[in-house]
Amino acid sequence: MERTLIVAGFGGQGVLSLGMVIARAGMSEGYEVSWLPSYGPEQRGGTANCHVILSDEPVACPLVGHPQTLIAFNLPSLEKFAQRVVPGGEILVESGLEAAVTREDVRLYALPALEEANRFGDTRVANMVMLGAWLELHPILGDEAIEDALRRVISKRHHDLLPLDLEAIRAGRRLMAMARA
Repeated sequence: MERTLIVAGFGGQGVLSLGMVIARAGMSEGYEVSWLPSYGPEQRGGTANCHVILSDEPVACPLVGHPQTLIAFNLPSLEKFAQRVVPGGEILVESGLEAAVTREDVRLYALPALEEANRFGDTRVANMVMLGAWLELHPILGDEAIEDALRRVISKRHHDLLPLDLEAIRAGRRLMAMARA
């Protein structure tokens, strides 16, 4: 088993955190993992992406040339990485960006992650909505591993937001279940 993904967006959208949660949860579940962040010189507003690999075998290279999954939070990221997704793979994008995907050999899921996060009163959890959507597609990481990973990835000063993060993940699962129905 090997799962490869690229998560991309603007700095401040929680792109790196989303990837780190998957990697940490994967370690807890006994997978070999790799998490490789990349970001521009600006932390907020600049570009950011991360490559994540979960595998039953040791990971030889942390770069993901052709991911099975792309999670893109903005148009520049979608344009940069969409053509690299393997045929038969999937692209998860924020609603409104789906028209920019011209490929017919991938599954496309346009999800209102930001709108859902707004309903929670905090747009910072849009990344957790997308995480929940990915987890619904790939139920290889248990809830305990995800919650433990969140506790490790989120700084202690923000641990009061963990219940909100977990609710956003559940919302993302529901959105994906409806999208697949």
